[in-house]
Amino acid sequence: MDASTAPLAGKIAIVTGAARRNGRDTAYALAGAGAAVVVNTRASRAEAEAVAAEIRARGGRAMAMLADVTSEAEVAGMVAETVAEFGGLDILVNNAADRAIAPFTEMELSEWRRVTGIILDGAFLCARAALPHMIAAGGGRIINMGGVTGHIGAHQRAHVSTAKAGLVGLTKALAVEFGGHGITVNCVVPGKIGGPRSASSGEVPGSGGAKVLTGGEGATEEVAAMILHLCLPVSRFITGQSIHISGGVYLP
Repeated sequence: MDASTAPLAGKIAIVTGAARRNGRDTAYALAGAGAAVVVNTRASRAEAEAVAAEIRARGGRAMAMLADVTSEAEVAGMVAETVAEFGGLDILVNNAADRAIAPFTEMELSEWRRVTGIILDGAFLCARAALPHMIAAGGGRIINMGGVTGHIGAHQRAHVSTAKAGLVGLTKALAVEFGGHGITVNCVVPGKIGGPRSASSGEVPGSGGAKVLTGGEGATEEVAAMILHLCLPVSRFITGQSIHISGGVYLP
């Protein structure tokens, strides 16, 4: 694709938790559409550097950046460095998460706060740091990475389910507050993406028997494709929505 005519040419994106899976393929998708991409990770430096190097090898612009999304100072530094390097910030994908497992009655408060902090506090801190730059630019896109367990629940993942459900509320609140600035905010909700196929022909583990209507499992590239679509100019009229990529596990 000619960089000058790519649909996201001139746009700058941050993808948190972008060293692997959904985050990695989202970084590839945005870069393939012309955006400069910051590949964020908290600790997986080698993997994040590999993603950024692959984007550059394909002719795109990217850099890996270590930052803990639960740290106000590190998030502020990541956004400031992004703006200094690329000249602005137009797209934020809040993908960083931890899918920890713990029985609820044995869950320590520290573990609850750690997991909800990564998913929910991280999205809050990143969005708060990014929004002034989007407002100054006259528009932007924020995509929060939800999870189907936030809608149907899951065994031993009360902290994850709660935080993912919280992202839905955050998405709606930011869509209302910043829509007048040309900023759209949406939540992409994956379910049964990648990994070993279920022995129960599409049942989602820990979901109380919820079934994938289309059978099998989805792919990280399919999640990335939806995120890319929401970042394109043609999607300017979509905001405040939770869009499920789960083969019909949850029907709103």
